[in-house]
Amino acid sequence: MDLETVRQNTTATILRFSVPAIVAMLLTSLITVADGFFVGNYVGAEGIAAVNLGLPIIYLFLSIGLMVSVGGAALAQIAFGAGDRSACCQVFRQTVATTVVFAVLTGAAVALFFEPMLDILGAQGQVREYFKSYYVILLPELILMVVNSCLGMFIRGEGNPQFFMKVNVVSVLLNVVLDDVFAAVLHVGIAGIAVASLLSAAVSFGCLLYYFIKKATVYRLGAFSFSAAVCVKTLLNGSSEFIGEMSTGIAMFAYNFVIMRRIGVDGVTAFTIVGYVSYVFSMVVVGFGQGVSPLVSFCFGAKEGGLARRLRRRTNRLVFAIGAALFLMMTALADWYGGLFVKNIAIQEMVRSGMLIFTVSFFFCGMNAITSFYFTAVGNALASALISLSRGFVVLLACIFVLPAYFGMTGVWLAAPVTEAVTMVLCAVLVRRSDCFKAA
Repeated sequence: MDLETVRQNTTATILRFSVPAIVAMLLTSLITVADGFFVGNYVGAEGIAAVNLGLPIIYLFLSIGLMVSVGGAALAQIAFGAGDRSACCQVFRQTVATTVVFAVLTGAAVALFFEPMLDILGAQGQVREYFKSYYVILLPELILMVVNSCLGMFIRGEGNPQFFMKVNVVSVLLNVVLDDVFAAVLHVGIAGIAVASLLSAAVSFGCLLYYFIKKATVYRLGAFSFSAAVCVKTLLNGSSEFIGEMSTGIAMFAYNFVIMRRIGVDGVTAFTIVGYVSYVFSMVVVGFGQGVSPLVSFCFGAKEGGLARRLRRRTNRLVFAIGAALFLMMTALADWYGGLFVKNIAIQEMVRSGMLIFTVSFFFCGMNAITSFYFTAVGNALASALISLSRGFVVLLACIFVLPAYFGMTGVWLAAPVTEAVTMVLCAVLVRRSDCFKAA
């Protein structure tokens, strides 16, 4: 990285670091959408609903993985920006080891709570059986997903995001091919689709391991001295990402709980199909966040706070433009899109109405997320955590339980736009206070 290059070519530098991350995250999201396509067309609406009921599990893994990897990567990049390569390498090794331990322990804990979770949600019959068949196999895939994401962050921090992008291209293509083989050719069903995800994640892990053994120049695998202080700083610095993803998982559980009781399986299926679009957009935003975060941390470590703030503002403009474009596109294509997954007219109607309301949140949520990433990158975990709590827990949960009680399924769709609009006000206050303080 070079400060003058960032200063003279701010937008181009953001894109250079972010586009490979965006492609990687988009490919990751397309694996989920492809799984949904094959589940919907070869298993049925009950299969889509079953997969969605387990999304809180995925968010649990993401929350723990991001807490460790984002927190550790920020510390490593700050040390890198300050010129201390030995320290940044030690943080890298400890972060990877901690991520592996946390992911394995999470997998073991989740396996114990399948049945209680299904009982609370009221899942019965085929939905219950599909859930167990899918997630028993997916648990080891989620462990690999978390570790792969952690390794990818350090590859980007080293200045080689293209390699991680190529690995993700291989992974998504392999996953789609295997989905087709297991679902369309062998007719293995929902368990086969889970196996496809596991195998593609294993191949990705092998490629990433090869990079750190043979190609890495800054972050090298090897022995390290465990530092409790670094561990605490890592977890605190990544706490906002933990709160954000964990809150999203809790909110998803609340969504499923409310929809199952007020609308039923068709409502969960419609929400899942609309949710795929939101998931894709969120991956674009996360790609921008992961791309710009090492730049912000590097500038902050080099005492260039003004440049770090400029990076935040430029990235916010980019995600706003993309969110607006996606809103226009998906509202125009809602009928066609719903028909890709199910042939049920009632579900397609819910998808159409939901797309018009839910995607309004895209005007706000990208900027909210980037602001949270910014505060994490400069070590302001409290501000980042407040944003994550608002958009993923406090305001959102209130909307999920209150709005559907008055407006039914329309209330379900309104929850996200209302939450993101309220959070935007909070972000404006936090940014103003932070920028004024730094300018003083």
